[in-house]
Amino acid sequence: MSELKRTSLYESHLKAGGKIVEFAGWEMPIQYEGLVAEHEAVRKKVGIFDVSHMGEVSVKGKDAEKFVNNLVTNNVSLLNPNQIAYAMMCNENGGVVDDLLNYKYSEEHYFLVINASNVDKDFAWMQKQAEGFDVELVNLSDGMSEIAIQGPNAQALLQRLTDTDLNSIEFFYFKDGVKVCGYDTIVSRTGYTGEDGFEVYMSHEAAPVIWEAMLKEGQDLGVKPAGLGCRDTLRFEAGLPLYGNEFDDNISPLEAGVGFFVKLDTPFIGSDVLVKQKAEGLARKTVGLEMVDRGVPRHGYEVAVNGEVIGHIATGYTSPTLGRTIANALIDAKYSEMGTEVDVLIRGKAAKAKVVSKRFYTKQYKK
Repeated sequence: MSELKRTSLYESHLKAGGKIVEFAGWEMPIQYEGLVAEHEAVRKKVGIFDVSHMGEVSVKGKDAEKFVNNLVTNNVSLLNPNQIAYAMMCNENGGVVDDLLNYKYSEEHYFLVINASNVDKDFAWMQKQAEGFDVELVNLSDGMSEIAIQGPNAQALLQRLTDTDLNSIEFFYFKDGVKVCGYDTIVSRTGYTGEDGFEVYMSHEAAPVIWEAMLKEGQDLGVKPAGLGCRDTLRFEAGLPLYGNEFDDNISPLEAGVGFFVKLDTPFIGSDVLVKQKAEGLARKTVGLEMVDRGVPRHGYEVAVNGEVIGHIATGYTSPTLGRTIANALIDAKYSEMGTEVDVLIRGKAAKAKVVSKRFYTKQYKK
């Protein structure tokens, strides 16, 4: 087994009492004070996350935009400079290779942010697809740290550490060369929690300085360090998918319910399969479930009707914000109507649930 990686903030996590676990080949904090306390801090005040394990890829060259448009499901040619688009990369069968953020500097320069668990796989896929395009791909992942600042007080906190007016960064836009604690950074108004916030990309040297400054300067704002545990509950409540849960190589974006980010009027790898899926109607759909009986539906649990398995749980939790036990499930489309009763097989025992809207929590983004 290869040795686990550590981010530049590893010592800061130990200092803050972080409980370290293995995640995607990294030693990362799952929680500090506790999942619920950290979840509530992000919903009501502000939390900071180490997301330095994420991957970053630079795409430069005459065909950069043409290459990215062929690679991903969204139409990046519609972006303004310094705008960001969320999208998926699909394989030839319409399954999802990964989901990613596409930062547009110009038609000849893009910056792609990919999931930690898929960095090597994704970069190899991109290199393969780059054949025939006039582009240069550089995997920047090992040289960058990243901190996410999320919650109603996120702007107030980050503003204390920079002279750049953060009001000038709109939702899903970014600025490069922003000085934070004197260090050059890229700051984007993005996140993975359903709250207003920022993601800041920086050098490994800068990360511990900025992290400690946030904890010190944000005390009166209610700042808490937040681990991967509440990152998952927050994104799930807000309806944000996770690779390996809501979709994978065998689940399409349409089946996962994120068709809004799929632009079928511009061809991309796998688009012919998705066009056919849409025209013929989906055989399976991702739905929200709310438990009627006791029990927590975990990823991979089977969903059944009258003893017949019709799908599986993608993600499930007792929601810290809502106080209800809810889930996303990929099931046979004929059972996807609101109010339909199904059974979740929890350790082999059927527990009743009903189909509800996947919009569990209303996002609080700054528009």
